[in-house]
Amino acid sequence: MKNYLSLICTSFLFLTTFTLSSQLINKVSKDHNNREILLGKINKTDLMQNSFANWFNPKYNAYKVDSKSVMLIKNKIKKYKIVAFMGTWCGDSKREIPHFYKILESIDYPMKKFTLIAVDNSKENYKKSPNGEEKGLNIKRVPTFIIYKNGKEINRIIESPIISLEKDLAAIVSGKEYIPNYSDK
Repeated sequence: MKNYLSLICTSFLFLTTFTLSSQLINKVSKDHNNREILLGKINKTDLMQNSFANWFNPKYNAYKVDSKSVMLIKNKIKKYKIVAFMGTWCGDSKREIPHFYKILESIDYPMKKFTLIAVDNSKENYKKSPNGEEKGLNIKRVPTFIIYKNGKEINRIIESPIISLEKDLAAIVSGKEYIPNYSDK
């Protein structure tokens, strides 16, 4: 019996360790140009460190949130979950992601409902994440912000907003017609 319990505990420990190590979160890597990139699930803290701070922090600090537009979404957007895909190597992502964080924080959006995934720029893994979060989501351009309500995709902002992040989000959460850039609609 004692050996049996020991075997169960060892198996559990192995499976837990294997599962945790297989989930790549915030993996810093080098791309084909020897630039630092992030891969996998990341957050604002990750972007405020290493070489990423050189572009994230100034763009975040300089951005002025459109307070009139965010008032239109402040109470509505908290009912939505947002998943975004970006490349820390991508100029559009470097422009939009700091602004997006500033907007979400200005309206006290519950950050546990926001997931940010960094994708690769290598030829063999282009716009893929280490854990495959992009599978089935038709991620062709980054950044892509996917807005969900009750587990169903409502709409997305692709690469850059049509008007502004604030106004585009307001249109989406207000149920107005919104057709993103590069849409198949």
